[in-house]
Amino acid sequence: MKSIVVALLIVASSPTLAAEPGVADYKHLGVASCATSVCHGKLAPAPGKHVALNEYQTWTREDRHAQAYRTLELAESKRIAANLGLPSATTAKICLDCHADNIPSDKRGPKFQVSDGIGCEACHGGSEKWIESHAAESVTHKDNVARGMYPSEQPLKRAQLCLGCHLGTKDRFATHAIMGAGHPRLSFELEAYTANQPAHYVVDADYDQRKGRIEGMNLWLTGQIESSRRMLTLLQTDMFSSGSMFPELAFYDCHSCHHPMDKIRWNALRAGAGIKPGTVRLQTQNLIVLQAVTETFEPAALTELVGLTNGLIRAGQRDRATVTSAAKALLDWVEKRDALTRRQFSAADVNAMRKTLVKYGATDKAGDYAAAEQIVLGLESLSYSLGDRDKKKAALDALYNAVKNDTAFSPQQFASAAANAQRAF
Repeated sequence: MKSIVVALLIVASSPTLAAEPGVADYKHLGVASCATSVCHGKLAPAPGKHVALNEYQTWTREDRHAQAYRTLELAESKRIAANLGLPSATTAKICLDCHADNIPSDKRGPKFQVSDGIGCEACHGGSEKWIESHAAESVTHKDNVARGMYPSEQPLKRAQLCLGCHLGTKDRFATHAIMGAGHPRLSFELEAYTANQPAHYVVDADYDQRKGRIEGMNLWLTGQIESSRRMLTLLQTDMFSSGSMFPELAFYDCHSCHHPMDKIRWNALRAGAGIKPGTVRLQTQNLIVLQAVTETFEPAALTELVGLTNGLIRAGQRDRATVTSAAKALLDWVEKRDALTRRQFSAADVNAMRKTLVKYGATDKAGDYAAAEQIVLGLESLSYSLGDRDKKKAALDALYNAVKNDTAFSPQQFASAAANAQRAF
């Protein structure tokens, strides 16, 4: 039986290139190529430079990406690998594809080490062509990108890169089998996760001039739209269903099944029209957020979006063809809103968006755990954008407290916390 499970997992996680397209176009020379004291390995920020030049120190001391491979050496990771029938987490492709810069062997330079984890080039692209030129005074960021540097300063490109592991692709995905073996449930919100990263750059006037500034609202919205787009795309692939008895259950809301039996969470508003109690439901947390966005900025389109979302949930009870059709219809709807990510938003716009989000929480539209999680992360992200996060700390802390434990999560308590928070927002 183990060999069958492993074979299925390998088929589901066997990309031509493990990295996001564009990241692995050129050789990766390894973290050691960036880590010397004359490059990015200084002990403290260097004065009078475009960049701090101590980025390696920030990464190795504070950034969890640097620990990604070492996580595979822990007893818990060994147990997960054993449960999956894998010889070792540190050698298994399905683990390395997201816990390391697992590029093909012909793309690895002499100093490259897979044990470095998610190193510089996993996000910035193979440095084969730009490592020698990128520090020259006359070279622009555009020049570096032309030589293979990944443009992570662009919201969509950043979202696509991060979601490659934090949500998945058609070639690598945290399947129900992987989570059943012990891997944590994945959750992600682009702007919040970006803000919580230990910063190895400063967005100042010089940064603006070289790369441009990403407004928090735009980054948050890009993350929500791209997460929805990625999920809806994957639902139309063999990753969702390859003809076995069951579809890939990781696409379904974990907590529609996994919660204490004495804590009933179902209600008709959240489940959607035609969905009975006890039914597993496809994940819709990012679509719920898009409903809030639509209500705020395009209210005439809200009824259509709600109908399409409910149609997707109902399709998840039927068959692959129905899911594919419903996912395509929703994806077409989402694609038409892409221009919204590039819109200039005023402070009043951001504040209106924040009010709608907290209203959704208070009226129980976001009472599923994953949706509540996105609501809270979004409220904090938008508060940072408005510059009043500290003033809203008490309300945000109460909301975070309501989602701190998915097992103990109560939709009623979350709705109550969100109702109280409405006065603060």
